[in-house]
Amino acid sequence: MELVRRAAAAGCTLALALGGAVALAPAAHATPEACFAHVAYYTKVPDWQAVKDACRIGAAGTEEAFQECTGIMEHDYVSAGLAAEACRLAPKPFVPPRRQ
Repeated sequence: MELVRRAAAAGCTLALALGGAVALAPAAHATPEACFAHVAYYTKVPDWQAVKDACRIGAAGTEEAFQECTGIMEHDYVSAGLAAEACRLAPKPFVPPRRQ
């Protein structure tokens, strides 16, 4: 019976320790990297700085930011569809592709 109590106490301690580590882990935050990587993957643009700026604006996640992001990209010869897809990704955390 004592062994069961010790095992339960060890399990609870481990669960609390792991739970605390998860609670203290930094939260994922939006970066314009996903937006920029999406455009870079699908097209070549004459002015990459404009695309970076558009993605930074789009990272705000508001409708106004989305409109401004797509407008800047379309002005720099990014197709409307690609600009919209990229600007939708801007407020989301960037997840790099996995290697196989």
